[in-house]
Amino acid sequence: MNIDFNELLDVTLRALSSLVTLFLITKMLGKKQVSQLSLFDYVIGISIGNFAAEMTINLESNEINGILAVIIFGVCAYIVSYLTMKSITLRRFFMGTPTVIIQNGKILEKNLKKVKFDINDMLEEIRGNGYFDLSQVSYAVMEANGKLSILPKPEYRPLTPDDMKVKVSKEGLCANVIIDSKIMYNNLKYMNKDEKWLNNQLKVKGYTDTSKILLATLDINEKLVIYEKNLEEKSLNILE
Repeated sequence: MNIDFNELLDVTLRALSSLVTLFLITKMLGKKQVSQLSLFDYVIGISIGNFAAEMTINLESNEINGILAVIIFGVCAYIVSYLTMKSITLRRFFMGTPTVIIQNGKILEKNLKKVKFDINDMLEEIRGNGYFDLSQVSYAVMEANGKLSILPKPEYRPLTPDDMKVKVSKEGLCANVIIDSKIMYNNLKYMNKDEKWLNNQLKVKGYTDTSKILLATLDINEKLVIYEKNLEEKSLNILE
């Protein structure tokens, strides 16, 4: 078998250029493109992927044509994304609208057909949301991105602290103040703390320095949680 190294090099360069172009376009479009796809986003994603694959593998095609096509589709997606933020009408046209398929415990057959769902599809989605008994569901809404949102009947909703009249402490995001034994000074500052305060807390917990600490988190209630390095510790094999 003869190997054409020039051809392999050409494919490699095309693949890298495709990857860089796709990354930059996705970066421009934002996280929505990779997290919640509307019909328009789906079409754009497939098209861009097809252009990138063709540009990489088809050595007879002009590489710049593929890059231009990816950029054009990416710019179009960006423009549509911008316009849909400004116009409700365009947002409904390009992104779609939510559709109620269960209302007050009743299945809306007309709306099921509208979203191209049959009974089995609906039951599968409802089970995927954790409800195996359809009688527990009050409302079910098919979102524009294809996900099913469910509102259970009042008697089947989880109890909350407010229901039980229980006072709870305030909550917020935990800040990573130590990562891989290194102090995250910006995160400390965000939590209105400094290195001196952190070192005092570490001494209270029996640490003279951060060398043994893999991760340390701090919440808004000033609770410091420390996770030590344990490279030599064996893990449980759940497959045995």
